[in-house]
Amino acid sequence: MNGIKKIKKDENGTLHVPDRPVIPFIEGDGIGPDIWKATRLVLDKAVQIAFRGEKEIEWLELDVGEKGYQKTGEYLSDQALQSIQDHVVAIKGPLTTPIGKGFRSLNVAIRRKLDLYACVRPVRYIESVPSPMKYPEKINMVVFRENTEDLYAGIEWQSGTREAEQVISFLKEKMNADLPDHAGIGIKPISEKNTKRLVASAISYAADHNLPSVTLMHKGNIMKFTEGAFSNWGYEVAQEEFGDRTITENELYEKHGGKVPAGKIIIKDRIADMLFQQVLLRPDEFSVIATPNLNGDYISDALAAQVGGLGMAPGANIGDRCACFEATHGTAPKYAGQDKVNPSSLILSGAMMLDYMGWEDASERLRKALQDTVKAGIVTYDLARQIKDATEVKCSEFAKAISERIK
Repeated sequence: MNGIKKIKKDENGTLHVPDRPVIPFIEGDGIGPDIWKATRLVLDKAVQIAFRGEKEIEWLELDVGEKGYQKTGEYLSDQALQSIQDHVVAIKGPLTTPIGKGFRSLNVAIRRKLDLYACVRPVRYIESVPSPMKYPEKINMVVFRENTEDLYAGIEWQSGTREAEQVISFLKEKMNADLPDHAGIGIKPISEKNTKRLVASAISYAADHNLPSVTLMHKGNIMKFTEGAFSNWGYEVAQEEFGDRTITENELYEKHGGKVPAGKIIIKDRIADMLFQQVLLRPDEFSVIATPNLNGDYISDALAAQVGGLGMAPGANIGDRCACFEATHGTAPKYAGQDKVNPSSLILSGAMMLDYMGWEDASERLRKALQDTVKAGIVTYDLARQIKDATEVKCSEFAKAISERIK
């Protein structure tokens, strides 16, 4: 692969990674520059130590977000999107999204325009991180959140607009819907195609990592033809594509007395509100959760809180053509430029990226070094205020402490 700089993905979905791939990065807004600088230091050190200089990442910055607007007049250019697709793998910091006004989320735009249909968020406890749970070590789950539809599709109209009134009039007159006048209106599409490819990716992940179950999270008892359909289609794709590897929870008890046959993955479903309490009370019963977009946003953040908060939560957006790894928290503008915040979310997302590339030797060293740093009590302010006798350090100092522990 000498001379080849781009990661390639063949028609079978197999990644071909050169020794020195070019990987685009988006620094991000607010605290983005601080946490990206820290992340890059740690990623480069982990790769250098793991492969003794034989592998190296060549970084390519993409101007997206506020920096992009200042330089090009565009928050998200077609050129930046094309670069992510051409290079297959990218990583990004948090991007600004105004609430209730202005442009729609850049994060959502990237996911939809590149068809990154699976938001993958592993949630696992790191020893010594403060947690509100009695037994946080029992939490080890991966959330597969559908990324392209549901209420996040952005099909909505503001109260009082001509478009909203037209939709309300149609629903009242043609569909006999009972709606209040002058309501804001949003449409919630959930499709068979997008559901099945999301659930298939969750089951494939469970199979590849020898995980015992995939839980379909939904509110199908109320929204029968959207979230109820999500559950039904999830069971269908399990049977259609993974019939030799999967067994439903009903079959487990009706045919096997509750004993899981060797090599089988249990497919089960839970009502959304029920699952929120069960991941608190019985977290060790769940390994992979597949869910529509809005549910996935809520449950992944709630699980992150159980293991120390969004500052410790990695994430990735993965499609058939490319993948973008990202911090799961916001831009925290009040801390911008202060070299203060915890970079662990983006660092751990970088570790996920290395896993995706097949560079596990580097990612495992990185995770262990981060764990050792936290256990040593060397942490940023958010953890220092919760850990007795901790040494509070800056964002850059935390990254340096991690890099020094990469062996």
